[in-house]
This record gives sequence, C-alpha cells and structure tokens, in this order.
Amino acid sequence: QVQLVESGGGLVQAGGSLRLSCAASGRTFSTYTMGWFRQAPGKEREFVAAISWSGGTTYYADTVKDRFTISRDTAKNTVYLQMNSLKPEDTAVYYCAVRLHTIVTIKVSSYDYWGQGTQVTVSS
Repeated sequence: QVQLVESGGGLVQAGGSLRLSCAASGRTFSTYTMGWFRQAPGKEREFVAAISWSGGTTYYADTVKDRFTISRDTAKNTVYLQMNSLKPEDTAVYYCAVRLHTIVTIKVSSYDYWGQGTQVTVSS
C-alpha cells in the first residue's frame, strides 16, 4: 500500500504561482513513477505532469508546458509541482498519483494509488 497526501493548494490571482507537494508513505517510493493530474467540475480527470523514478524523464501536458515543473525528492518521499503563470483555466482539484512501474505514462488508468486531492483556484 502507498499513502499519498497532497498540500499547497489555494486561491491565487491569474499570473501568480503555487507549489503543490505530495508526501508518500508505505511502500518503497524511489522506483515508482509519480504523476500529477487535475479534474475541473464537470470534466474528466486529465494528465498534468509525470516524472520517472530517477527524475531524469518528465512529461507535461501541452496546456501546462513551460509554466509547470514537476520534481521529486526521493530522500523525502515527496513529489512537487511548481505552477507559474497560472490561468483561470488551471482551476481544478489536483491529484498526486503513483504508478507501480518504471515506465512513465500519461494515462489516468495506469496509475495505482491516488491522493485525496487539493483545490487550486485561479481568479481572473
């Protein structure tokens, strides 16, 4: 079992920044793929960013590329999502997820454990 707890969400004005954190506990964290996803009201959960177990490979959705940065601190069992130049369309509940595999994927269904989510609201 893996437990994930997100934090760092909140209300921010357009153009502002937030940093989300996801603390993992339970099974060995270092060899797994980590991802961030988001879900806006009335919409399906969508991929935001993912990072390989080594941190050497990252993927981003086109909508957040060059604005968001995913990183991980294996020693702290924590993954981060730095969000800059936020837009109102970034408003959503953001979820951290673990994939029990070293191959990185953007598919929601490929992730095995999920956090409870943290709300990000960007005002115009």
